[in-house]
Amino acid sequence: MATSMEMSYKVLVLGGTGFIGRNLVDFLVDNSLVKKIRVVDKVPPQMAWLNTKHSQSFSSPKVEFKHSNLIHMSSAEKVFCDDDGEFDFVINLAAETKYGQTEPVYKEGIERLSLNCAEVAARHKVKMFVEVSTGQVYPGDKKAMVEESHVDPWTNLAKHKLEVEKSLASFGSDFNYVIVRPAIVYGLGDRNGLTPRIIIGSIYRYIRQKMQMLWTKDLHMSTVHVEDVVRALWHLCLHGSRGQVYNLADKGSTTQGLVSSLVSELFNINYDFLGSVMSNLARVRMSDVVDDINEKHMQPWSDACQRDGIVNTPLTPFIDQELLYNKHLNIDGTKIETTGFSYTHRHLELNSLRQILDDYIQLGLLPASLVGSDVYYSRPDVDLLQAGAGALHLGGDGDSEDVEDEARGENLGS
Repeated sequence: MATSMEMSYKVLVLGGTGFIGRNLVDFLVDNSLVKKIRVVDKVPPQMAWLNTKHSQSFSSPKVEFKHSNLIHMSSAEKVFCDDDGEFDFVINLAAETKYGQTEPVYKEGIERLSLNCAEVAARHKVKMFVEVSTGQVYPGDKKAMVEESHVDPWTNLAKHKLEVEKSLASFGSDFNYVIVRPAIVYGLGDRNGLTPRIIIGSIYRYIRQKMQMLWTKDLHMSTVHVEDVVRALWHLCLHGSRGQVYNLADKGSTTQGLVSSLVSELFNINYDFLGSVMSNLARVRMSDVVDDINEKHMQPWSDACQRDGIVNTPLTPFIDQELLYNKHLNIDGTKIETTGFSYTHRHLELNSLRQILDDYIQLGLLPASLVGSDVYYSRPDVDLLQAGAGALHLGGDGDSEDVEDEARGENLGS
């Protein structure tokens, strides 16, 4: 139950129509936690492929949408101004979320954008500024990473997220901020976290072939449900300590083996792993392997979309080369629990993956043909596994994010 104090708060959600943002708005509205929510994004809610529940939350009189490109300082300054007074909390989910982009794109779409927002937030003396970073800033080692662990980003996106983290302290000792480093985020609206595995699993059901993954079942893939992420963001607005970093990861110690097992159960398919020796051989020609994977997954995906009359969808089986290397994402998310927070989704479950699948089918964004019991690809003899081309490992954290794409047109998330 929200207190009268909480219900008087005003919240600014930057990048608010993305994956985490839409769930945050839904959480705040559902629980009557705030007086006003201003959502800022480059993509309006009407074009963001929201499901019915999220659309209803965005229609609340408490929610106001502002279209803005926050890479421009003048735009950032405008969204902080409100006739009803200052915003109490600012949650930054706005940033470039695609992998495999150029340095200038990340420099502008992550660093410039985020630091613009932080600078303006400091000037407005907000009660708390929450910067959502990524767990990929840690080395891809097998051991569990705590907030004090050495940082060594293993994606270009994470390198620029870390630069933002380092710069936040420069805005003065009276700037109240916290940094959140989530594991792989999944849940309704996820596109880049576990959803690519769901899509590819459905494709292997469609083509009636075994799904193979690079590396081994022991590769760590720490996860956290988006419902816990948004609860944590709000909790830290109220209880976070200035300048602190908080990891977000469930208790499940999720591995590639567990995820693959659940996906195979979801679609009744077989799976296995190439192992370290064969995967290292594939790594020598990784660019070619990734091209083969994407090309050959796209054929049945396009066939299913055409069969179901889907002409526009933000979903895709495409995977970036950065996410196919032998990098663990093993994150210890217990620190935030010392502040009174508790995880409600303590480990990854089959039902959570099924909910994501069903939601996208209901929205008409994922072909029902991929999961139909008697519908299969018309060219089942295509060899998707030659030279390891059918092997995959997805290591994205979904922050993304937000997780956004060209079809939705939100390169910068705001």
